[in-house]
Amino acid sequence: MVSICALIIKAAVEKTAYHFDRLFDYMVPTQLASDCRRGCRVMVPFGTGNDQRQAMVFDVEEAAELPPGVKPVLRLLDDEPVLSDELLRLAMWLHEQCFCTCFEAARAMLPTGLDMRVVRCYVPAAGVTLEGIDAAAELSEQERMAATAVVCASEPVVRSRLIDMFGLEEDSTLPEQLVRKGFIVRSDDAVRRTGDASIRMVRIAADAGEECFEKLTPKQRRVVELLEQVGSASVKEVCAFAGVTKVILTNLKKRGAVEFFDSEVLRRPKSVPVARDSSDIVLTAGQQRAYENISARYRSGSFSTTLLYGVTGSGKTSVFMRTIDDAVADGRGVIVMVPEISLTPQTLERFRARYGDRVAVFHSGLSLGQRLDEWKRVKRGEALIAIGTRSAVFAPFDDIGLIVMDEEQEYTYKSESTPRYHARSVARFRCAYHKAPLLLASATPSVESYYLAGAGSYHLEELTERYGEAKLPVVDVVDISEQKLADSMFSPKLMQALEYNLQNGYQSILLHNRRGFNTFVACRACGHVLTCEHCSVSMTYHLNSNRLLCHYCGKSLPFATKCPECGSEQLRYAGQGTQRVEDELARLFPRARVLRMDADSTQQKFSHADKLAAFERGDYDIMIGTQMVAKGLDFERVTLVGVMLADQMLYSDDFRSYERAFSLLTQVVGRSGRGEFSGRAIIQTMTPENPVIAMAARQDYPEFYKNEIIVRETMLYPPYSDICMVGFVGIYDDMVRKMAHCFMEMLRERAKNDYPGIPLRVLGPSPASISRIKGKYRYRLIIKCRNSAPFRELLSSLLRDIGQSRAFGRTNAFADMNPDNIL
Repeated sequence: MVSICALIIKAAVEKTAYHFDRLFDYMVPTQLASDCRRGCRVMVPFGTGNDQRQAMVFDVEEAAELPPGVKPVLRLLDDEPVLSDELLRLAMWLHEQCFCTCFEAARAMLPTGLDMRVVRCYVPAAGVTLEGIDAAAELSEQERMAATAVVCASEPVVRSRLIDMFGLEEDSTLPEQLVRKGFIVRSDDAVRRTGDASIRMVRIAADAGEECFEKLTPKQRRVVELLEQVGSASVKEVCAFAGVTKVILTNLKKRGAVEFFDSEVLRRPKSVPVARDSSDIVLTAGQQRAYENISARYRSGSFSTTLLYGVTGSGKTSVFMRTIDDAVADGRGVIVMVPEISLTPQTLERFRARYGDRVAVFHSGLSLGQRLDEWKRVKRGEALIAIGTRSAVFAPFDDIGLIVMDEEQEYTYKSESTPRYHARSVARFRCAYHKAPLLLASATPSVESYYLAGAGSYHLEELTERYGEAKLPVVDVVDISEQKLADSMFSPKLMQALEYNLQNGYQSILLHNRRGFNTFVACRACGHVLTCEHCSVSMTYHLNSNRLLCHYCGKSLPFATKCPECGSEQLRYAGQGTQRVEDELARLFPRARVLRMDADSTQQKFSHADKLAAFERGDYDIMIGTQMVAKGLDFERVTLVGVMLADQMLYSDDFRSYERAFSLLTQVVGRSGRGEFSGRAIIQTMTPENPVIAMAARQDYPEFYKNEIIVRETMLYPPYSDICMVGFVGIYDDMVRKMAHCFMEMLRERAKNDYPGIPLRVLGPSPASISRIKGKYRYRLIIKCRNSAPFRELLSSLLRDIGQSRAFGRTNAFADMNPDNIL
């Protein structure tokens, strides 16, 4: 041991394998000691090759003795901490709960634009000249050319550019050979994915003396007088208002009269100007009762979770906006989450009308720069309300007063990539930390949430009637089992209802939860189904592009008439998607203005907001779409909702299929008749006797829950157990299968010997329902368990052990606790 007083950081390093992950010790050099703090990112050497990697500082400690072999921090990447103490604690919680690395957990909380990437560059070695390169006999001709390119460059040469310049393979060792031979030097650096936006400004120079303003030309004098009035302005503004060119400003700078500087400009998301609304929100007696109960919990200064259950159109938003008023008045931060981007525009418009620029927005539809700058506004305290999808739960508030989770049952709140967290669990952690209430709102709560409300773990507030004079729509269930869908997807009753709305100026919404034109293509001669070569799914035909598309990997093929298996020209295009519905609407109602809303039609930036705004203005008569049209939307003139085929959502092997079907049907039916006009809904189905359809038509959630909870208890599904899915993914089917079975044996042995008290029921291993995606085979193991510390300890040890086994190269295992889909 070397006797020395030094600072040691404990840091999470990027790109570490799960089985090797921990907080690593690094020494802080003296020149960085005052600035290296918890929550900052640093560049550190890692591994035997001392590769430069970024790391997040989780702790800083003074050490009386420097441990042997400890490496130094190379440089500091942040001037200020990017994660607070609370978020660092949350990262460690995610690491333990979601079986991810510490750095993956920390990175999930940062906007993508703030993320760093390490770029490998090369610069000439000291003393290397072109003459020396030409004279070096040990260099090949290609090495000589590459070394010459580096020496002649005016700045460091990025490895990828050097590779492209000479047509080398991606894994070429040529640059490293030149490093070993001493001709070039490797220089790794971390760069932000998105830089700060700035504008060039001008002002009177701080050290300008009187002599700088003598003998000014009239144009120069106009500039100086303008700057004396306003203090500073952009170069563009000064030139416009003073009627001068930039040359005048440059000459003034040479005289020492003015100085240029860069000022940061925040990139704001596109917004439509809305009239400010500061009026009091008028509540019904039921709403007032719910608000007063929630407000009392907020005022208590303690953590609580409330489930606000109310039928569609009952005014749940008004209740939580009144509570938000309280938190904003106290200067505390508020997070409002919605499940999909499509719900953000209407929600955002309503909040901006009430709270103005104090609202920030977070969702994947923003550019990297916009996401970064909205994050900055929250961190600086310029915004008090963060509205967005799942990622909004990490908004960097220092003091959270309330978190609202609208449509809390939606699966989009669950992350399907590492870290595999549920936004509801993260929200509970943050609310507990800040001693703030969590408010879950839904017309169709998740079975788990309603169970916890009934058990007393959550508070329950109910709104049983629609707001004002609005009534629930009249619902007709139409049997189309005798109808040939190949001829028409519309029953006579639905066609008549659409015609009535078109004649009377009302609007209609049609739900069809399949995109594309035809959902599969098969050969009548040999039975072959055209599937993706990278995924075990059928190709979908898209009319607009006249191509077959895989919805999982994006593989695209031209329209085909000949079977690739037997060569016959008997291909049959079948199955109906939203494009097919749109096409048939155009044929049945040629004068109708039809808007299609699905993942294909909303790919462009701002398309969600633009299309919904156009529909609200009355530019369209009928909106056809997937589930993005079913939830959270509020249009005054929509008096008809049609469900094209309810059976698509009812029957699957997942235990949540009935819950999802009931929720989607209830939600889309609830889009009708929300204003002064009475509403109607028509549900087309092959199985009208299914009780889920009848309960959704009545908007009878309590009855649905009563039936569903019995099945869950009988089958030991959540909330009576937790479900952990262990997934195995790799490019070789045999290897993936072997890894899954090996994991099963390890689990059986270790649970029996080391954790005999843990209750487990294990299903599998077996191939996933889609056994291959993007060229990788998939197996899964389903474990019914209790999400306890001992179980997580057991699972973590198994993942670490199998991860470091060399018998399963290029095959990965991961765990997902309570996944949205276990298929």
